[in-house]
Amino acid sequence: MVAGGGDTFDVVVVGSGVVGAACAYELALAGRHVLVVDRGGLAAGTTASGEGNVLVSDKPPGPELDLARASVARWADYAAQLSEPFEYDPKGGVVVATDDAGRAPLADLVARQRDVGLAAELVDGAGLRTLEPHLAADLELGAHYPDDAQVQPVLASSALLADARRLGAEVRGHCDVLGFVHDRDGRVAGVRTTQGTVGAGAVVNAAGPWATAVARLAGSDLPVRPRRGHLLVTVPLAPTVHHKVYEAGYVDTLTADTTDAQVSAVVESTPSGTILLGSSRELVGFDTTVDLAVVRRIAARARRLFPVLADVDLLRVYTGLRPWVPDHLPIVGEDPAVRGLWHATGHEGAGIGLAPATGQLIRAGITDTPPPVDPLPFRVGRPGLRPAPVEAAARG
Repeated sequence: MVAGGGDTFDVVVVGSGVVGAACAYELALAGRHVLVVDRGGLAAGTTASGEGNVLVSDKPPGPELDLARASVARWADYAAQLSEPFEYDPKGGVVVATDDAGRAPLADLVARQRDVGLAAELVDGAGLRTLEPHLAADLELGAHYPDDAQVQPVLASSALLADARRLGAEVRGHCDVLGFVHDRDGRVAGVRTTQGTVGAGAVVNAAGPWATAVARLAGSDLPVRPRRGHLLVTVPLAPTVHHKVYEAGYVDTLTADTTDAQVSAVVESTPSGTILLGSSRELVGFDTTVDLAVVRRIAARARRLFPVLADVDLLRVYTGLRPWVPDHLPIVGEDPAVRGLWHATGHEGAGIGLAPATGQLIRAGITDTPPPVDPLPFRVGRPGLRPAPVEAAARG
C-alpha cells in the first residue's frame, strides 16, 4: 500500500484509448497486475474519432513499417483470440495515382516495399476497376495491398480492455492523474489521481495528444503536439467501396510539418453501410472546431476518386486530435529522465494500426523479454526530438 492507503499495482496505464488498451492487455497477458485510468470516458478521446485504419500501404521501408507489419499480424491474433468482436475486416487497400505527377512516386514506393517482402502490386486502370468498380474511369494506375485492414476503434479498445479485466486488470474512467509519486531515488512509484493515490512499479503514459502534459507532471518532457483531423460520414449506402482506398498524395501529408491544412482523399466503407471520408491534418493546437472549407476540400477529393458519391448526403462531420511528433515516429519506451515512466504515444494518425505491436514493445520492456521489433528507433531520447511548446501540453 502507498502513503494515504491507496491501492498498489504492478503497472498503471494512463489512457484507455486503443494504445493504452493494447498495453494493458499485453501486460495482463504477461501476468502483471494492471490499472488503466482515464480522465474521461473509456476510449473517448483520439480513438473515438479515428477511422480504424490498420495499414502497411502508407509506410516506406523502415522502423514504422516494421512496427506496422508486426501489428497487422497481432490484429489478426486479436480477432481470433479476444472474447468480444470488434469489426475486424482484412479488406486490403487500394492506393490510386490521381494525376501524372503521382505515378512515378507510387511505383517507386511499391518497388521499395516489395524489396523488403511486403505484399504490394501495381495495377492498371482495368485492374483498379476490377478491385473498385465505382472508381473514376480516367484513373489509370494504382497499387493493391492485401494486408491492409480495418477495425472499429472503440469496439477494439473495449475488447482489449474487457479481456485485460478477465486477466485481472482494473479500469477506472473519469479518473484524472494529478501528479506522480517518486521514491527516494526519483523513480516513479505511483500516481495521484482524483480517485486517490495509487502505487505502481511502472507507469505507462498512453495519453495520446495529452502525453506531454502527463510527462510534465512526472518531471519529464515530450515533443508531442496535437494535430487536428476531419472525418466525414455518409448516410448508409448499398455496397460501393470494397477496400480502404486513398490517393497516393496521402502519403506526403503524413510528414508535412506546415500549419496549413493538408488534405487528401481517403475513402472506406463500414459494416453499417456508411462511408468514411478523410483526411486532413493541421497543427492548430487543441482546437477541435470543424472547418467547413476543409470539409469541402475533402468532399471534392473523395468525389474525384468516386464520382458516384457526388449526390450522397453526409450523416455527420467531426474532428479529432492526433499525437504528432517532429520525426514522425512513435515514442515507445522508458523515459531516461524518470525511471519507471514509460511512454506509448506519438503515433499521429496511425495509432490504431500500430497499437498491438506498441503494446508488445511496452510489455517486452517492462518484463525484460524479447520485443517484436527493434525498439531503438522509437526510444524516448532519440536524436531529432525536441521539446513541445508549452501550450501543446495543455490538458483542456
